[in-house]
Amino acid sequence: MGKNNITIILAPLQGFTDVTYRNVFSDHFSGVDEAIAPFISTMGQMRLKPSRIKDVAPENNKKLFVVPQILGNIAGDFIFLADHLYDMGHKKVNWNLGCPHSKIAKKKRGSGLLMYPEKIDAFLDTVLSKISNTLSIKLRLGRKSKNEIFNLLPILDKYPLDEIILHPRTGIQMYEGTSDHDAFGKALYSSRHNFTYNGDITDLNSFLLVQKKFPHIKRFMIGRGILSNPFLAERIKGIGQNKDKIERLKIFHDDLFNNYKTIFSGPGHLTGRMKGFWSYLGPSFKESKKGLKKILKATSTHKYQYVVEEFFNTDYKFIE
Repeated sequence: MGKNNITIILAPLQGFTDVTYRNVFSDHFSGVDEAIAPFISTMGQMRLKPSRIKDVAPENNKKLFVVPQILGNIAGDFIFLADHLYDMGHKKVNWNLGCPHSKIAKKKRGSGLLMYPEKIDAFLDTVLSKISNTLSIKLRLGRKSKNEIFNLLPILDKYPLDEIILHPRTGIQMYEGTSDHDAFGKALYSSRHNFTYNGDITDLNSFLLVQKKFPHIKRFMIGRGILSNPFLAERIKGIGQNKDKIERLKIFHDDLFNNYKTIFSGPGHLTGRMKGFWSYLGPSFKESKKGLKKILKATSTHKYQYVVEEFFNTDYKFIE
């Protein structure tokens, strides 16, 4: 499998893979080597809110190497934020050209900018001559068409990039359908840059399928797959663990809950955040719909903790 030279990167999922999650995850599971943080939006007029960069503060990110991700389309604002991140100690930054959400895309940010390769060209021409950080780009095949990327790749080849992280769907697809491996392969062999694969790695078999198709790819980004199965990176890398999986998941959950409890001011915010994780994790337990429904209906922290305890004490089988 060549598992020793594989790098697994935790994908940026807004509202999920923040510094709290990254740190707690790293305390309980192994196999993930790096993370790209959820995006920080440029604000315009070269303004900066300390709360927006708290998530990537180096003093809070000692357990897992993290690369900040910037969402923006104004070169001056991007340079301002990248410079600030460089002064904080971040020698690498990532530009988000992949966010599929329509509210962002309509502003020609994220995947919405992929229809305008000339704007991306002008942006990179300005930015890369001004910033001290190195730059990677996370993108999709296009906003509306999977052919948009092939107008963009010759432009990207003009610039020094750390890597291209490609999720082989279009923006309007969101997460529907399946990743287009043929389009990924065509893009891979149409560019001089190093590629990282991102998309639909949810278990060992789906990883092996991608690896067989693209044997030269050594870097893989996984987001939803790890939220659904925190053991996935260990499984891919063949890292054996003797502890009971359900016990590990419960200890991880409780640690995550207690850490978020110190952050969120109200019980609704706390249980809301935790229910979000259950929307990924819960379906990985076989025949657990009834127990999961109780968790998602809990209206207080006391009730939430009670039904979660009940869930873990039920003889559900975790599906990897």
